[in-house]
Amino acid sequence: MKVNEGSFDRTLRIVVGLALICLTLYGVIGAWRWIGVVPLLTGAIGVCPLYSVLGLNTCALKKSA
Repeated sequence: MKVNEGSFDRTLRIVVGLALICLTLYGVIGAWRWIGVVPLLTGAIGVCPLYSVLGLNTCALKKSA
């Protein structure tokens, strides 16, 4: 699969995913930890299946020489 997430998008997904997992481990929220795994994994691999379906891409455009 082709990477379709830009660096800001990936960073944000990883931070949100980790935050949800940490909040669950400290007992602040319930089973949201499992939802936190999704943005964490998509941010780590750089591919969002929903973006692929919708034809979205947040990667910076590469300039041709």
